[in-house]
Amino acid sequence: MRHRDGPSGESDESQQELIGHGGGVAGRDGQGPRGAGVPLGAPCAPIDGTLTAETTLFRFLRYYLAAQGHGAHEYDHRRRRLAAMTAIGIPRERTNLAYFENFRNAEATTVSRIAQEWFEAELRRGGFFNGHVLAALHRHQENGNRTVLVSGSFPACLGPLAEHTGVDDIWCTPPEIVNGRYTGGLVGPPMIGHAKADAVRLSAAGYGASLDDCVAYGDHISDLPMLRATGSAVVVGEDKELLAQGGSRPWGLLPGALPPPPLPLPPPMVRPIGGGGSVAGGSGPQYVEE
Repeated sequence: MRHRDGPSGESDESQQELIGHGGGVAGRDGQGPRGAGVPLGAPCAPIDGTLTAETTLFRFLRYYLAAQGHGAHEYDHRRRRLAAMTAIGIPRERTNLAYFENFRNAEATTVSRIAQEWFEAELRRGGFFNGHVLAALHRHQENGNRTVLVSGSFPACLGPLAEHTGVDDIWCTPPEIVNGRYTGGLVGPPMIGHAKADAVRLSAAGYGASLDDCVAYGDHISDLPMLRATGSAVVVGEDKELLAQGGSRPWGLLPGALPPPPLPLPPPMVRPIGGGGSVAGGSGPQYVEE
């Protein structure tokens, strides 16, 4: 398994295929189309809502902040800030960027370690995956199809999930890491909207697959460019705006999943030193290992 940081990302392999957001079976004659794949989802909305039952970015942020010694109120505060940005019409690409400012100055190794522990806690808790989409992913793999995740999430969050599901490739949002620490910025555009469609095209080309023989999965209207890029598409859930765009094209449908139960918060792993940081700017908190 490998990951690519956006459409301009490089890989050490020359083959691959594709998908969209997490999904279902839109196969022909009951079979998954040759070269089909299945990716994860949008950043601030339901890979979130496709392969997983809820947004990985927010569930991880809550767990991460608790592990850093913050109370639940800190997550609630940061989550409200992001929700307020969405409510006043700030584009998803900007709110996605604002999300990563939560990790400014954080050690990359610490984020990855907590992400692994978070994912293992999700598996123990249960209800993390959309069972319909996970079953479709496994059918694609059993049919010998390449499977790829395309998500607004980031490598630390997606790595454990990708290893667990056995996908071949990940295209995701690329956070900037300098001298082993997150800067709070990105080194490329968020993996949202047209960026997902571009990733799907590049992925198919890399594997030598025809887009007509690929299937994309998505749950949100922002996935529309990706769903239109492939020969087959599956809509997960009941996004009315997305479903209305189907027109005469026969899209497959899979049910969404109920949100998983709240995840018990972990004991603090580090203690915060310095300020609290903010979602939309300012210097983020700095941490030291206990």
